[in-house]
Amino acid sequence: MDVFNITNLNKYDVEQGHLAVITKEGNPIFVAMPFTEEMLKLGVFKMLALKMLEEKNLTVQQAAKIAGLCLIDMLSLASSQKIDIVDYDPKELDDELDAYYE
Repeated sequence: MDVFNITNLNKYDVEQGHLAVITKEGNPIFVAMPFTEEMLKLGVFKMLALKMLEEKNLTVQQAAKIAGLCLIDMLSLASSQKIDIVDYDPKELDDELDAYYE
């Protein structure tokens, strides 16, 4: 997610497809997000939650709260959008499994 001051808003490339937090004097004043077919279909809150979850800015529980969904429905929505919930490095996962089975 990009963060920049309102004076730099005209330099922001809206075609990047990323969320952006716009600030004024260091305080967040609004969030900019791409206007896509997905957003129209899912709604702003669900799309915002999915984007922030995908960019690892929220936990699944936080995303569910923003989207107005229970945890199970949020997991299902993320899965339908092919968003990974667990993002283990393969080596880290092997180490965790080895430690579990010792």
